Amino acid sequence: MAAASGARLQPGESVAVVSVGLLGGAFDPPHVGHVALAREGIAVFSLDRLLVRVVADPGHKEVSTPAGVRLELARLAFSEVRGAEVALDPYARTVDSLEALDLDDPDFLIGADEFAAFLAWKEPDRILERARLGVATRPGVERGRLDEVLAALAQPGRVSFFTLESHPVSSSEIRTRVAAGRPIDGLVPPAVRAEIERLGLYADRPPTGAGGMLPDDLSERTTPN
Repeated sequence: MAAASGARLQPGESVAVVSVGLLGGAFDPPHVGHVALAREGIAVFSLDRLLVRVVADPGHKEVSTPAGVRLELARLAFSEVRGAEVALDPYARTVDSLEALDLDDPDFLIGADEFAAFLAWKEPDRILERARLGVATRPGVERGRLDEVLAALAQPGRVSFFTLESHPVSSSEIRTRVAAGRPIDGLVPPAVRAEIERLGLYADRPPTGAGGMLPDDLSERTTPN
């Protein structure tokens, strides 16, 4: 939560509070699962702003397209999401990004698969000092591992779970489909599909695995050291 800045308050006036959320990833490319997570997170946590952070250099993983291209794809993907603000993130690790942003207790949105690996992220307890976690789960997700992670955290009360409709698509699957000449209609927003086609992205990339509810790139920009 962040207090809006402005002129000095007069007696009897109150400070307007702006709720801020964060969603980060490589977005290589962004797809309908990302957009659904953003929309649901905004609704569940009553967010006024959602900062969508496109990690310039994830460090822990290879990306297929330059940061500037992924930034434009993300802008197209989230263009109709209320309150979404898309920008490049120069930090590979979530805790470093949060330290630099210095927001007042934002809600950081991640998927259940990412939370299952949260203890391997850089300084997970420090992350929870800088932000609350909003973890998207789906019907049928095994809660055992999530509960184990929750029990190991210093401030488990700063983690909230919410249900997200299953979107069985991943960024790697989309890259594989494009490389194989298969359609991606319905897997990415139409404007993203058009831009991928216009730029000829992923077409010369050999197939590389697939699967998942949420993108494989929502991990620690976010991953172990």
